[in-house]
Amino acid sequence: MNRKSQFSYVCNACGLCCHQKVITLSPYDLLRLARAAGISTRETIDRFTIRRGSILKFTDDGACVMLEDARCGVHRGRPVACRLYPLGIERRQIADDENFVMLEPAAGSLGLYGIDGSVNDFVEAQGVAEYLAANARYAALLAVFRERIVATVDFDRVEPREFWRRAVREALAESNYDANPLIDAMFDAGGIEGAGIDEAEIVTEHIKCLAQMVERESNSEILAAAAVMLAVSLGYSPNEVH
Repeated sequence: MNRKSQFSYVCNACGLCCHQKVITLSPYDLLRLARAAGISTRETIDRFTIRRGSILKFTDDGACVMLEDARCGVHRGRPVACRLYPLGIERRQIADDENFVMLEPAAGSLGLYGIDGSVNDFVEAQGVAEYLAANARYAALLAVFRERIVATVDFDRVEPREFWRRAVREALAESNYDANPLIDAMFDAGGIEGAGIDEAEIVTEHIKCLAQMVERESNSEILAAAAVMLAVSLGYSPNEVH
């Protein structure tokens, strides 16, 4: 499906779509969640996520930790994946394109599918544009990572496929992973965030700080794992990093 495809959806707030999901978070998702919850990005990571801030946490009975009865407790700051539901988006940075897919409804869902509008109508109504714009700004960091990794790795001596295989394994591990200051900083805006600063300004400063950290980092494995994590958090394949 593309933005011109016929599509409409009416949510009837049954809350069933907020169960048994894997919701990958981008740095911007994390920032918006934190501001909606009125807490720091650090506290948001600790309370509401797993895998170092990159995945939304669900309870043992399968409910999103943000769910309050059948309502989202941080609805105005909900992640882009939640805003798009019941659509999914597939993106490729190299080709700079997007493809939308209609997801299977949760069993018993009260949501109503139709063709009374277009995919673009639905996407615009959900406030997705600012999320995609912010994600595109973070995606520009992937080129910074690539350049720095090339400068720190001699691929005549290091087998590239094994190098990147290790990076993917490390980035996506949910436990027993090594400390990685770049990944930590990726999801925790730290001292940049503030009540009187708008999201666009925070994103600008955050990206600047991350780029400076990348330029200073000399450990190629830290760089590669962080690059993979960033790519995946933005909805790209790990293969688009290299």
